[in-house]
Amino acid sequence: MAKKNSKSKVCPFKSGKIPATEIDYKNVKFLRKYITNVGKIVQSRVTGVSRYYQRAIAHEIKIARYLGLIPYCDNHK
Repeated sequence: MAKKNSKSKVCPFKSGKIPATEIDYKNVKFLRKYITNVGKIVQSRVTGVSRYYQRAIAHEIKIARYLGLIPYCDNHK
């Protein structure tokens, strides 16, 4: 079996690269990084975000969706 080149991902919020205050439903530009082009929330194992911050991001995305700042899904052409 081939061994995958797996590199341990570090949470950008815990390492201090991104301040935790960036996680806000009004900051749509930031939240779009954690949403696919179809509209799904990206998994934490892909982004490297810790469980605590992943839940916070998901919660803020859901609030932004409810308020109409972010669409629930793509345009369905």
